[in-house]
Amino acid sequence: MDMTLDSKKDTLMDYIMKNCLWQFNSRAWDRELQNENIIKKATQLLCHESPEKSTPADRCYWAEAKQLVDEWQCFPWLSKMTATDTKCMMGKLKNDLDSQLITNSLNEELNDPNY
Repeated sequence: MDMTLDSKKDTLMDYIMKNCLWQFNSRAWDRELQNENIIKKATQLLCHESPEKSTPADRCYWAEAKQLVDEWQCFPWLSKMTATDTKCMMGKLKNDLDSQLITNSLNEELNDPNY
């Protein structure tokens, strides 16, 4: 059975939600930055591109992305995807992460200015 891009994206989302501690940053802006940068760098790695690593933050996000991509070797279909499909799927993944972890989160501390 062939998986759709959405079902592949859902598989990766499920993996992140169960295995990645970086999703639990305590402020909305931290979560926005991590989702943007980790997913961007993971996408670049999956597409055999070279992520930027010139700043300490870049290297931190790259390390998280590299770990994630290494762990995702358990999904053999991932290495068989085209770069176009990978970028599309990862864009959807990032949007879902933002929605679940930020926009629709019930964690009121995310937007507490005193936290």
